[in-house]
Amino acid sequence: MHFKMNSMSIKYKTIPRKNPQDITAPAKYYAAVTANGSVDFETLAEMISEQSALSETDCLAVLDRLETNIVRELRQGRIVRLGKLGNFQVSLSSTGFETEEEVSIDSITNTRILFRPAKKLRTLLKNLTFSRTT
Repeated sequence: MHFKMNSMSIKYKTIPRKNPQDITAPAKYYAAVTANGSVDFETLAEMISEQSALSETDCLAVLDRLETNIVRELRQGRIVRLGKLGNFQVSLSSTGFETEEEVSIDSITNTRILFRPAKKLRTLLKNLTFSRTT
């Protein structure tokens, strides 16, 4: 995959990482994104308000309800489909056993939330550009 460089690129840096399976091995260097700030709910609500007929308060209320309902539905084990944004889903890891009967709630070792981006976000990933920070 070819990554172009331009002024609107995502900055990256190099970082050393040890091999967790062999901590005596020399570290190798990897590329890692350098964060360019963040955006919070309030700022998103303000941005949406500026781009629509809704007030900032209305937008903030909708985003707050969206978050609450995503959490509620994930707790029920449902996949939350957010249209052109993507899907959220609870996932788990467990210990493996020889027989089905041995598997129980105590077998669960980890839980996490998966996000599967929809087509537009997947396309964005294919078209990103990067530039190295110094």
